[in-house]
Amino acid sequence: MTRFLQCSGAISAALAVAAGAFAAHGLKTRLAADMLAAFQTGVQYQFYHSLGLILVGLIANSLKPSKPLKAAGLLMLAGILLFSGSLYALSMTGIRALGIVTPFGGVAFMVAWMLLAVGILRQ
Repeated sequence: MTRFLQCSGAISAALAVAAGAFAAHGLKTRLAADMLAAFQTGVQYQFYHSLGLILVGLIANSLKPSKPLKAAGLLMLAGILLFSGSLYALSMTGIRALGIVTPFGGVAFMVAWMLLAVGILRQ
């Protein structure tokens, strides 16, 4: 599981760099300023939490594997898909109803960070 989290984080980070470059060079003139800003927010949170995934994998590798650490990693991955994915979809389609998914990703991020703390404290 630790390798899965670390690899997922590394792949997600690479995709975040690609998405950021795509926004800067391909979308800058095609999206309204608010939609471009939403896309960039998705990129930022994807990158931060990609590093978080790698961190969870490293911590889980150095400590005893535990349910809170595993859940933290999986929730961080789910948060990337829900939060950043919904912002990407919203920005590209203009369908504002997609924004209803974004808070679920944000909650997944917050719970993931709290579970990481619990997983560390229980060791």
